[in-house]
Amino acid sequence: MKHYSPSRIESDRRVLELLSQSFGSISAASTEIINLEAILNLPKGTEHFVADLHGEDEAFGHIIRNASGNIKRKVREIFGSTVGESEITQLCSLIYYPERKLELIRAENESLDNFYNITLHRLVKVLQSVSSKYTRSKVRKALPKEFAYIIEELLHESPSGESKQAYYSRIVETIISCGQANEFIIAICNVIQRLSIDRLHILGDVYDRGPGAHVILDTLGGYRQFDITWGNHDILWMGAYAGNNCNIANVLRIALRYGDMLTLEEGYGINLLPLATFAMDVYGNDPCTVFYPKIEVDTTVYSDSTIALMAKMHKAISVIQFKLEGAMIDRHPEWHMEHRKLLDKMSADFSEVRLAMGTYPMLDSSFPTIDPADPYRLTPEEENLINRLHRSFVICDKLRRHISLFFEHGCMYAVSNGNLMFHASVPLNEDGSFREVEVMGKKAKGKELLHNIGMLLRAAIDRDCPADIHDYAVDYYWYLWCGPDSPLFDKAAMTTFERYFIADKETHHEQKGHYYELRDREDICDRILDEFGVTGEHRHVINGHVPVKVGKGEKPVRANGKLMVIDGGFAKSYHRTTGIAGFTLVFHSRGFVLVQHEPFSSTEEAIRKGTDIVSTNVLIELSQNRMRVRDTDKGAELQAQIDELDELLYAYRHGLIKPHR
Repeated sequence: MKHYSPSRIESDRRVLELLSQSFGSISAASTEIINLEAILNLPKGTEHFVADLHGEDEAFGHIIRNASGNIKRKVREIFGSTVGESEITQLCSLIYYPERKLELIRAENESLDNFYNITLHRLVKVLQSVSSKYTRSKVRKALPKEFAYIIEELLHESPSGESKQAYYSRIVETIISCGQANEFIIAICNVIQRLSIDRLHILGDVYDRGPGAHVILDTLGGYRQFDITWGNHDILWMGAYAGNNCNIANVLRIALRYGDMLTLEEGYGINLLPLATFAMDVYGNDPCTVFYPKIEVDTTVYSDSTIALMAKMHKAISVIQFKLEGAMIDRHPEWHMEHRKLLDKMSADFSEVRLAMGTYPMLDSSFPTIDPADPYRLTPEEENLINRLHRSFVICDKLRRHISLFFEHGCMYAVSNGNLMFHASVPLNEDGSFREVEVMGKKAKGKELLHNIGMLLRAAIDRDCPADIHDYAVDYYWYLWCGPDSPLFDKAAMTTFERYFIADKETHHEQKGHYYELRDREDICDRILDEFGVTGEHRHVINGHVPVKVGKGEKPVRANGKLMVIDGGFAKSYHRTTGIAGFTLVFHSRGFVLVQHEPFSSTEEAIRKGTDIVSTNVLIELSQNRMRVRDTDKGAELQAQIDELDELLYAYRHGLIKPHR
């Protein structure tokens, strides 16, 4: 035991007295020290990092259920020499989707007793494997209350010896005879899933493009250990909920551009009928060719007439967006975004537009709601429409719950076990120094900048916040979406107008900030890691945001291993660009493995045929020495608790603090 001076004990007395209320005796303090020391020597839990999910709920749900292929790997390790590949596939399918798989099995078989007996024994073995790195206490917390005692008996009793084998087998037989086999199998499968991923890191962009962002967030809401680093598309929706009309217009425009109406209508019950009615009234005779949604022909569920209506709605909300953004730019001259006001650069007949680089013909010249003399003024009908849409977003209870998850579990950046996570960038100057950015009159850079932005955004939903700060915070959500010095955008301009109305692709170019040019350098990554206080021999910057074009030879691991870019394109609209369908970065006790996913067929096929996401492991960093809990951030917390308990134990034994019992 360490020696502590009386003055040290006296200075720490308040902390020690509080600690003694929980550990009121020498034996209690000693037992807790023994327990914590044991935990420190367990293997670290498995962390999974994913980025840019973009509403692909089926693919996300599957990689969560199969732990990015880790569950199948364990099943093969356990049964590979005794069970055929077909049975392994079916067992894994059952683990991933127990309720629906059991329905299918029951429909195809009259007698299931033998299936139940074999399956329960196999599932217990898998659960024993995935739970082996955790304490009994942690495993117990993951168990459903109704089956906790029985599962613990099966987990921690080795069926060796005749009497123990009979005891073990009788438990399984009784589960079946009592008609509880289905429920028990479902319970075990869910625990296997839960324990296969210790912590989940989402590196931004849950929203937009895909149909099920709301489903992803429902899934996360039931998950215990996760964090979210905010992405630019998340900020768009967060700002929409906060009441920023520019964000609301952008959310609707993107949904219509990609034909994703499910999240809005079925997920959040946003009433789009007023927009459809307005669009038909104003653009009923306009083909709106430029605004036809980007929908994959082989996946569309919309009729031709519905797609034509979506194009009109798309145009209607886009024009409103450009008007609203013009007013926002006028309200904040300090953002220096005057060059993004382009409605007033169109000719009176809307046939051409004047940019800094020249004058270009317009691809669409029908704008009945734009007054060339006052192009940014909303018509009364447009103003009424945006007010109704505004109300739909700010009063939506489900959206409120989902946005709360972003605030409760996330921020602009996160640091975990030597890894710095942020979605897009940290603004840099050309020489690699941190760029100063003004936010509400105060300049900041690096870590301070991201921290200040995170605090400001929280002010937008703080009812006690002063009105001027609240209003600025609500507006700032839009700047983060498309402002040149935004850490979530970091480009000279968002060329939305040009992409719609100008054929010359040179005008579509969005010049990236210096971070994207410099981040492949190891010294730059080290500078950023130092700025955020990330230490350790094996430390990394982990980003999403910019899809890695694997099909064109781009690599996700850069800067001599210091940078990992894990946006592999979960969204179907990115598959042709990236050549794959997403990455998962897995950090287990042996090191890092990057898992590269192929497109997911469907949940229905995964259940019926046992199809899985085809994944390829790309080894990144593996260590001969297994990483223990003591080597993690949690380990540092536990060691601090041990040190405090050790000091309390000394104080008890030397009469400096009296035990409570």
